[in-house]
Amino acid sequence: QVQLVQSGGGSDQAGGSLRLSCAASGSGFSFDAMGWYRQAPGKQRELVARSVNDGSINYADFVKGRFTISRDNAKNMVYLQMNSLKPDDTGVYYCNVVAKRLRSGLSFTYWGQGTQVTVSS
Repeated sequence: QVQLVQSGGGSDQAGGSLRLSCAASGSGFSFDAMGWYRQAPGKQRELVARSVNDGSINYADFVKGRFTISRDNAKNMVYLQMNSLKPDDTGVYYCNVVAKRLRSGLSFTYWGQGTQVTVSS
């Protein structure tokens, strides 16, 4: 089984910065994609940024140039550096991992517990 533990986040004013971290663990798995989603009140969960093992990185248009996703594969960690925050960035941020069970080759999607990010104007 895969476990994800998130940390970071919190509150800041518009223009400020916050950082999210997510630690993945699980023996017998490879973590093929790691990323972040967010869900604002009354809205659907949406992709923020995603990093895949083939080196590709995807950002939602609304965070391009402001947020940076990074990974430490040796530690199975994924980070989200959020700069130039806007009130619209407020929401619960979820770590998302696609993990492949090495024995079967089957892939599964896992979610972190969620972290509140609040940006005031």
